[in-house]
Amino acid sequence: MSSTKEYLIPFVGLKTGKHHFEYQLNNAFFEIFDYDEYQNSDIKVNVVLEKQSNMLELNFKHDGTINAPCDLTGEDFDLPIKGNMKLIVRFGEEFNNDNEELLILPFGEFEIDIAQYMYEMIVLSVPQRRVHPGVKDGSLKSEALEKLNELTIKEINETKEVQKEENIDPRWDKLKQLLTDK
Repeated sequence: MSSTKEYLIPFVGLKTGKHHFEYQLNNAFFEIFDYDEYQNSDIKVNVVLEKQSNMLELNFKHDGTINAPCDLTGEDFDLPIKGNMKLIVRFGEEFNNDNEELLILPFGEFEIDIAQYMYEMIVLSVPQRRVHPGVKDGSLKSEALEKLNELTIKEINETKEVQKEENIDPRWDKLKQLLTDK
């Protein structure tokens, strides 16, 4: 993984208060991390850095789409994603990023690299199971989906036949007659 200058925020020269940064990310951003799971991506990330006298507070928000394969059909589709994350930066003796919401930078640092935090926020906002919206509403036509539907219908018909056979047991019919003879 190589760091790029685009995602470094030099906070030393900034005044106390809120500062806004905006990034437009595509697949080139994910190539920095050797992550090639998306065919295409278009994500807008807004970062609000609030500088205080003894700490920094970063609020990340992202909104956009990624093009990924459907887990059921294998068809590529645009999946809308959005999310947010908060990061607090304090200053201490040595670098420590063990906590996901707290980053400790050494006293001499003058800039922060936010690329890793944006990457993790985006990747974690993508659902584990990606299903094409056409599968949910029935508008998607694909060979894999037709085969799945074909197999599903057979299973339902087989279970109905088994249930009918169970209901025909003559012993239960005799017991039902006893109830109705009263």
